[in-house]
Parts: sequence; C-alpha cells; structure tokens
Amino acid sequence: MRQKLAAEAIGSFMLFATVVGSGIMAENLADGNVAVALLGNTIATGAMLFVLITMLGPVSGAHFNPAVSLVMRLRGEITTPQAWAYVTAQLAGGIMGVWAAHVMFGLPVLELSTKARTGMGQWVSEAIATFGLILTILGTVKHRHVWVPPGVAFYIVAAYWFTSSTSFANPAITIARAMSNTFAGIAPAHVPGFILAQILGALAANVVAMALFPDEPVADEPVPNEPAPNEDAA
Repeated sequence: MRQKLAAEAIGSFMLFATVVGSGIMAENLADGNVAVALLGNTIATGAMLFVLITMLGPVSGAHFNPAVSLVMRLRGEITTPQAWAYVTAQLAGGIMGVWAAHVMFGLPVLELSTKARTGMGQWVSEAIATFGLILTILGTVKHRHVWVPPGVAFYIVAAYWFTSSTSFANPAITIARAMSNTFAGIAPAHVPGFILAQILGALAANVVAMALFPDEPVADEPVPNEPAPNEDAA
C-alpha cells in the first residue's frame, strides 16, 4: 500500500506541476495569443498523462483523480480506506506540484486564483468531460488494456478543446488550481460547482459503463470424468 500511495502522490505531483507549469510557460511565450497558450498547455498535459499512466499504472492503477478513485471504489476495485488514502495522496502530491511550479517560475508559493470559471456552460462541460474520461478508462481497461495510457491522454487533449471549461475533470486538480493565480487557475468560490459536476459525470459514466461493458458470466466447466449420458436409457 505504501508503494501505491507513493505512486499516487508522485504521479499527482508531476501531473499538477505540468498543468500549472506548462500554463505559465505557454502564457509567457504566447504573447497574448490565448489559443497558442492553450495549445501548449494541452500538449504538455497529454504527454505527461501518457508517461505517468504507462509508468505508474502497474503500481497503483494511476488514478491521480478522486473521481477515478470513487468509481473504482463503487466497482469494488479498492476498499473505502484505500479510496480515502488515495484521495489524500492525490491532494497532497498535487498541491505540492502546484507549489513546485510556482517556485520554478519565480512566483509566490502561496496564492489564490482570481480567475472566474463558473456558469451552466462550464458546469455542463465538467460533467461531460468527467463522464467521457471515466468511460474511456473503463472501456479501455475492459477491452484494450494496453491502450489505457494513449486513450486517456488523447481524450484529455481533445477535451481541453471541446469543453468551455478546458476539462479539469478532476476534483483534486480543481482544488489545487484554486491555489494558483495563473493561466490554469480557478477562483476558490467556483471550485464547489466544478467538483459537483465532476462527481455527477463520474457516477453517470459508471452506470453507463455497467451497461456497455458488462462482466461476462463464466460458462460452467464440465465435471471431469463425468460419464456421458446414456441415450439408450429409458
């Protein structure tokens, strides 16, 4: 379990540092072009997701996301104490990742975002983004296990651009990004709406996944050395 928690903390550290750090770098280099800044942020995040899931997936499952841990608990993949431990590791590692990004770019370590991200469009975006992320994970785990890293990475790259919220899809990173007054930030007052939408999207994806990817029953094995039925018997 120590290895699993360390993997979740380290993975969240690197992922959250990438989201915030690449956002700062992209905004610095884009010269006011928000589309170019978002593109840089997107590519870095997708690339890091691929690396982290490939590397740490065999250790902890590479959740890095309380919404993923919640669904895995509901599906019986982890216990309730394990789920809480995962979420704690994700938050602790992720917040330290945000602080590390601030240090790397010479910003104050402790700050709060003033960036407004709220409204029905953004909440629906977060619900749909999280729904798609969870469905991608469950579907690829079920049918194309080796495609989990690229599947998740490509999904997030796409979701950055088809959602008005730029696809946070992760309660832990939503909280952590509230602690960064940078390109990737979100005002603390707007965090609860995002998290509620993310949880609803994750729960909906779990329900849909049970219908789309049901557990196939195992056929009854023949009893060894069982005599064949006598067709001539009365």
